Amino acid sequence: MLVFRPSGYLARVMRIDPVQRQSAISLASTLVLTAIGFLSTMFFAHTVGPAILGAYFIFVAYYSVFNLFGDGGFGGAAVKRISEGEDQDAYFTAFIVLRVVLVAVSIGFLLIIRPYIPDLASPEVFLWLIVALIAGALTSVASNGVYGRGKVGINQISGLLDTLIRIIVQVVAIVLGYGVAGLAGGFVAGLLAAGLVNYRFLDLALASFRRSHIQSLFAFSFWTFLSASGYLVFSYADTIMIGYFMTEADVGVYRVALQLTSIATFITVALHTTLYPKVSYWGKQNDLSSVENALARAFTYSLLLAVPVVLGGWLLGERLLYFFYGAAFSAGASALALLLLVQVAHVFMFLQTMCLNALDRPRDSFRVTAIAVAANVGLNLYLIPTYGITGAAAATLATMVLNAALANRALSRTIRVRMELRAVGHIVLAALVMAAVVAAYSFVIPLTNVFVVLGAVALGGVVYLLVLLKIDRGIRDELKELTMGLGVPWPGLL
Repeated sequence: MLVFRPSGYLARVMRIDPVQRQSAISLASTLVLTAIGFLSTMFFAHTVGPAILGAYFIFVAYYSVFNLFGDGGFGGAAVKRISEGEDQDAYFTAFIVLRVVLVAVSIGFLLIIRPYIPDLASPEVFLWLIVALIAGALTSVASNGVYGRGKVGINQISGLLDTLIRIIVQVVAIVLGYGVAGLAGGFVAGLLAAGLVNYRFLDLALASFRRSHIQSLFAFSFWTFLSASGYLVFSYADTIMIGYFMTEADVGVYRVALQLTSIATFITVALHTTLYPKVSYWGKQNDLSSVENALARAFTYSLLLAVPVVLGGWLLGERLLYFFYGAAFSAGASALALLLLVQVAHVFMFLQTMCLNALDRPRDSFRVTAIAVAANVGLNLYLIPTYGITGAAAATLATMVLNAALANRALSRTIRVRMELRAVGHIVLAALVMAAVVAAYSFVIPLTNVFVVLGAVALGGVVYLLVLLKIDRGIRDELKELTMGLGVPWPGLL
């Protein structure tokens, strides 16, 4: 009889290559988070509609903006310096002091400009925003310390708990009729839960620090802050501008379409989380060949999901919006088509800027991002009033491609940026076969209900996987090794 022995299973998992093991943990966590996020948004979309959902998305946008000011880039700087392995406690303590000062300044600035922000007129929502900024500061102290120490798995688990607690509280609040305030309250509850987990596993201690530690954090944080500001523009400038020029309902439709496309990059997010401390360490050791190989492989595995999601989304996107979120959200189909391409460009932008920062080149990361940010703001201002949410998607696509191209140029001065062309070609070929099968399925069986649409999704996924594993032995063998290393049986058919 087969008996599960936790210690034996753990020993087997620990024998897997560290990068593969942590990537698998990160990927599993990201997959669960993505699934939970999708299901909860579907529930909220059907329960409260696009207007309340849009108001909540605007709340999150403003939280992200002022939380960035409250962090000042020192979170990323702390992770970088702590991950280098020298004076870890001193850097950690210096970060805490800077974080407390900046969050106080951020909240004070928010109180001053509140009368000029119509979207935050509600006293309840504004109060929750203040509480969220304080909770975010407390959580970031622990999460950046844990992440800097290389405990990627703990960081991912805390992120999972953040999502679980947030959604549970939000669902209960919506059922009880609390609307936007209930969604904001759940957001805060998730932050606090994640912080408690990270503090439990934080093994850094308060220590005296010198001016040199502050200066070192400043040297890195300045450019990190500016780069993060640029990334924030890509993430939320369109949301804020749609809310200004259009309605909260339009914001809800646009953000739901954007969320639906985000499934294309959850492998990228998982790899980014895992590779940053590794690339930082390799860069410190001048082991650039390891960085080159890891980045090339990260491109391949990111496109492994992104390419078929784009093709499948073009074929099924409107039906997915209609059945999963409601008839009101199907108006986002044209924006969805462009946002799917945004996610492909995002793969290259996200991983390359990660490498620039991890290799201690935040200044270059900022320079390339700043150009794209200026273009993004200008295009959004021009396109949204005329073309609505489709214009916002077009602006995001154009500037994301620009950012990826500029990041490639900057990174190429330090390492050889390459792609595994053979493997990527196999991915594209398998995705095209999948698209042909799904198109034929849709022609024979009209997509008139959610079960038929889900059948098309499942059929496409199976066809893509079978074709890819058949034509690419390298990907098949690597996935087989990782799967069996985790103790999951590998199907004999594959």
